[in-house]
Order: sequence, then structure tokens, then C-alpha cells
Amino acid sequence: MKTNLNTTIYDADLYLRLSKDDGDKEESDSIVNQKELIREFLKSRPDIRIHEIRVDDGYSGVNFERPAFQKMLSDIKEGKVNCVIVKDLSRFGRNYIEVGKYIEKIFPYLGVRFIAINDHYDSSTVKSQNENMMIPFKNLINDAYCRDISIKIRTNLEVKRKRGDFVGAFAPYGYKKSEDDKNRLEIDEEAADIVSEIFKLYIHGKSVYKIAEHLNGIGILTPMEYKRSLGSKYYTGFKRNQSSVWSHVTVMRILKNYVYTGALIQGKETTPNYKVKKKIAKDEQLWDCVEDIHDPIVTVKNYNIVQKLLKEDTRTGAKEERLYPLSGIVKCGDCKSNMSRKTVPSGKRKFVYYVCSNHKYNKNCSSHSINAEQLEKSILAVLNHHIEQAIYIEKILREIEKMPYKKNEVMKRNRKILSKQEEIKKYNNMRIDLYEDYQEKLITKEEYLELKDAYREKADRAVVALEQIQKEIDTFAVSNGTTFDWIESIKEYGKIKELSRGIAVSLLDEVLVYEKLAGERYGRIEVHFKYKHEFETALSFIASIKEEKTNETGGADLWLEQVEN
Repeated sequence: MKTNLNTTIYDADLYLRLSKDDGDKEESDSIVNQKELIREFLKSRPDIRIHEIRVDDGYSGVNFERPAFQKMLSDIKEGKVNCVIVKDLSRFGRNYIEVGKYIEKIFPYLGVRFIAINDHYDSSTVKSQNENMMIPFKNLINDAYCRDISIKIRTNLEVKRKRGDFVGAFAPYGYKKSEDDKNRLEIDEEAADIVSEIFKLYIHGKSVYKIAEHLNGIGILTPMEYKRSLGSKYYTGFKRNQSSVWSHVTVMRILKNYVYTGALIQGKETTPNYKVKKKIAKDEQLWDCVEDIHDPIVTVKNYNIVQKLLKEDTRTGAKEERLYPLSGIVKCGDCKSNMSRKTVPSGKRKFVYYVCSNHKYNKNCSSHSINAEQLEKSILAVLNHHIEQAIYIEKILREIEKMPYKKNEVMKRNRKILSKQEEIKKYNNMRIDLYEDYQEKLITKEEYLELKDAYREKADRAVVALEQIQKEIDTFAVSNGTTFDWIESIKEYGKIKELSRGIAVSLLDEVLVYEKLAGERYGRIEVHFKYKHEFETALSFIASIKEEKTNETGGADLWLEQVEN
């Protein structure tokens, strides 16, 4: 590009960049000030004319995959530009190696003049390598500065995550950032109602596909559209269409999000270092999890129920909208695989059976066939009996709670714990002494092995007894108040008239069906309830109280009668 006076005219792209990630917070680094400084510089440079002003606002100087920077490179490759002007080297980039590569190799090769105004660098005036010595040092300083800022930001974010501050750009659907503290989440009532409804529908048997259809059908905005309707500049990589709709993926993402229990799990991803922006997943044990940091939308109990259901191989029938009540809960008692629901037509009637899926698909197990209606009736009867037992246990525990001797009972059991601990310690020491006797040949090998087994057996029995006493104390602690959460969860349905999906997943852990024996119509059914540990501990505790009363007064039945009345 020559004039008649043989003067080279340069077509220049002015490159401007700003990033908070690099610590670019000085007013002088603003896009406006960068632009004004370069324009002022060009007033005395008639040999340079502006082709385009390229701006990367909000992009780190470490990574050169910036949109405006890439457009500038395209200008250069297409021959439209032969000069690049920046305020200083740090605006061009903060990666020591990459900046050096462009200044020393790429631009000279492409015939591009490079000017960094505040660094007093102009490649067209550099006559020797010595004049260029300061540039690598300045690039290195810029790189080191970026590294230092990155470490400070990472450390600050880690501290915030560990103390339960929310550090995300956007609050999860169902929440909003507090106006008083942007690092705290508050419930967004409108969206929270939808989240709660999604969990409720899934627990009661509606599949994720049908939930998505339902939400679309009644015109509920997706999380992305909802945030945008509130004026948020929300973006997600999951968007596919101009107007997004609910999908099973969106529903599944909500059902799996632990944040709705009132907890924060952050720090799931990281980057290798400040120069590499690609996200990599961190091991789960390295995540930052803080419980009870904001108001929950769903209970931990319901969240755990949903997670268990999501793991099960549960499917709806082809034309069904809901999961069957026992889908994913009924399992083969022998191979432990899920039982499949099978419909067998017989004339105008249809009979429904559960069969072992391992048998159905590869014949690796027997059928374990059982009539679905009969199975549900049996489980319904067992559930109602279980609820009656829970009500009985609650009544007994509440009466025990009122009795004045409760404190004495706890103290008595604490003494028993100390006694059992001493007993365990004694037998362990005896085993050690026994080994020394054997080493000194005071006893034979046979005597050593026999006595060692005897001492170990006594120590094991003491450990079991110790665990039982601790359970009883735990029951005292659980009953220290007016409510028993696990009992309330069992009895909240009252007398059940019909087995529903919601009841099944809330009260049943699993149902095992065994192969029928000769002469039996159906195989044995084994029902495992939720809260098994609490239930058994309470029964054991009541039994121990009854035994103590029998030993003290010889009238445990009278005591129980008084309590029950």
C-alpha cells in the first residue's frame, strides 16, 4: 500500500480488550479509555488509517480464542489489514508464550506492523534484537500478573464455597439471589411451586416424559424462558430452539439437583490452570457441600426416594402415563433382578403377572411368577399391619417419655456401656498376654489357638451387647420431644385402601418374591420397609423396658396395660 510519495499507508485494526478475570479493574483500562488513547495517538500518524475497531469485552487475556481477536486475524489473512494497534501489551494478551509467538513470528511473517502505545513499541522502528529485549520481559510480567490474579480468585472462590456462599452467575431454578446478599439463595415462590410439583408427580408415578408433556400442556415456562421473562440475560448450552420447551432432560436435571434440599454443592468442575479454560470434572469427594444453608423446596426424604427411583429400571407401559405402583420395587428373591410386569390375555379377560426379568430375557433364573393383583393385595395387608405397629410403638414411646425414671434409665445404660467397654478391653488384653505366653512356650500352640478363639468370641459378644445398649440410648434421644419423624412418615397415610405409587415408594424399600415350593400356589414374599433400623431399635428398646419391669416387679404385662390405657 504505497502513495505517490512512496510512503507506506497502513490499514489498521484497533484491538481493545477488558477482563475482570485478569484483574483489569483500573478505569484507564476501560474500553472507552483504550479507544480514546489510540485515537489520540493516531492524530499524529497520517500513515495509519483505521480499518475496524475490534473489541473483546469480558474475555481473558490468557486465551486467544476470542471472537474479536479471531476476526482481526481473518482481516490479516485476507489482506485487509497490515497493522495492529493496542493500548499496551497486556491488552493484546497475558500469555507469555502466545504473545511472543505473535510478535516475533506470526506478525513479521505476515508483514503486519504491531504497535503497543504505552510500551513504546512499534515493530516498524525496531532495528536490532537489542532494542527488542524489553518486550519478552514485559510479556513475562503480564503473564505472572495474570497467574497471581488467577490464584487469588481461585482461593477466594474456594473460601466462599466452603462457607456456603453461592458463587454461581445465576440462581438455580426455584431460587433467586437475595437482594441483601448476592451470595445467598432465597426461594422464588412461583418457580419453587413448579419444582415441588415435579417431585410430587414423579413420586406418584408420572414418568419424566409425561411430566414434561404436562408442563408444556399447561403453558409453564421452562427454567431458561422463566429467567428471561424476569429480565435475566440467562444463557445455557442446552438451548436448541428459539423458544425452548420442557423436555425429559430438563425434568431429570431438576430431580437430580440436591440444592432443593437446602444444601449447596459447588466446585464440581475446575480448570487445569489459568491458561487452560477447558473444564474438567473433580472427584466427588473434592466437591464443596454445605447442608442447611438455605430454605429447602423438597425434603431430604423425598429427594432420596426420587434418587432411588431414578436408579431403578422402571418403565411405563407403552400407552400408560404412570409407573405401576411396584415398578422397580419388586425383585426376584434369588437373583435380585427386577421383576417384569407381564400381561397374559385369556379370552375376554387379561391376567397380569410379575416374572423374574432374568428369566424372561435369558432364562438364567426361574420365573418366580406371581399374580400382580394378589401380590398388591398381600402387600397392602402387610403395610396396614406395619402402620398399626408404628402407631403402637409411638404410643408406648410417648408414655415412656413422660415417666420420671427416664433419666435414671439413660444413666443405667451408660454404666452398662462402660462395663461392656471394660469387658472388651479385658478380653483383648488377655489375647495379647496369651500370645506372649505362647512365645515364651508357657502354653502349647493348640492351647493358644483354643483360648484365643474363646477370648475373641467373648469380646465379639460384648461388642454386640454394647451396640444394642447404644441403640437403646439412641431411642431415648430420638424420643426426646413431641414428634417421631420416622413414625410420622409411616402413619401419615392412615389405613390404606388402595396401593398407590406414592405410598409404595414412600414406605417400601423392596419386595422380594421367592420361587414357590411344591404344593404352593405362590412363592414366599418378603417385604422390606423403609426406616427398618429405627423400627427394630424401638421394638428392641420396648422389649428391654418390659424385661426390666418383669425383673423388678414381676408384672410387665400390668405395666404395658397401664401404658396402653
